[in-house]
Amino acid sequence: MNSPHLPPTLHSSHGGPDALGLPAFDFSSNQNAAGPCPQALAAGQAADCGHYPDPDYTALRRSLADFYQVDEWRIVIGASSSELIFRLSALAAQSRTGAESAGVWLPAHHYGDYAHAAQVCGLQPTADEAAAKLVWLCEPSSPLGQDHAGLLDWFDRPQIQQIRVLDCAYEPLRLSGESLLTRVLRDRIWQLFSPNKALGMTGVRGAFCIAPQHAGAQVKRLKQLAASWPLGAHGAAMLQAWVQPEVQSWLTASLPLLREWKAAQIALCEGKLGWVCSPSVANFYTARPPVKDLAHNLAQLRQRGVKLRDCASFGLPGVVRMAAMPPAAQLAFKNAWLGSASAS
Repeated sequence: MNSPHLPPTLHSSHGGPDALGLPAFDFSSNQNAAGPCPQALAAGQAADCGHYPDPDYTALRRSLADFYQVDEWRIVIGASSSELIFRLSALAAQSRTGAESAGVWLPAHHYGDYAHAAQVCGLQPTADEAAAKLVWLCEPSSPLGQDHAGLLDWFDRPQIQQIRVLDCAYEPLRLSGESLLTRVLRDRIWQLFSPNKALGMTGVRGAFCIAPQHAGAQVKRLKQLAASWPLGAHGAAMLQAWVQPEVQSWLTASLPLLREWKAAQIALCEGKLGWVCSPSVANFYTARPPVKDLAHNLAQLRQRGVKLRDCASFGLPGVVRMAAMPPAAQLAFKNAWLGSASAS
């Protein structure tokens, strides 16, 4: 697995609403387009906004531990995946000894906050994964939505005093294949979860991570790095709902629909628009439109109420990321794209 250097400038590019507001047809966010999940939404609406949450999130951590069949002490609650990314980066930076430099290893294309947090915490990029204090992987990956061919090799390398994190944000939205990681292997790494994407509720922030089996001291330090009550009532309600059978049933029922939408959308992109789409196992994929000035076309598209995610900030110029969307959104996208192309 190859690792790039940190970018010279940090981008704030994201999917979802922007300065123009909420796009009428938003392909730029990786969330479940079948959502929001009604049961999880109801749980959030019923959240107790009149009181502070339990600062230790005792009941929530117990529910998550039971669901994932791990010891309760291994669950660390966060305000969001990004907040936990910054905390894990700070933990790695603090773990260096003496004059030792703390390095970070990143996938070739990755979520920008991995690099942002590393830079803020003084972690230097390194191409030597074995020498890094912090190693990031995401599977299925973003923006590509692909598995890592060398994932199992990750576990053949020594990891003394190394924090290895697998971002599992899109595992619940996997539409094909399955993870190669066994329970035994997962017990050796940090796992980061942010269910709001799978629930179609990205407006509610909340995440958690599962620590490795023998990381008790690191868990204690990671909790000490948090502010008081990092997660509010609505986020706590969403995470509590995540483990409920009716919510998991809704998620399972949404996946065939997402597969259907994704197949039709790729057929539209490749067949009618002449785009080149890359393979993906998730509810999103990347594609390369046959245009010379992609930024101009995307701006025209945005003016017509349709937003795609420009992947230039991921190190993929000329490429867009698209989430699987319903037929009405696909029709709007096709008409807007053809309109922007004719106007160019």
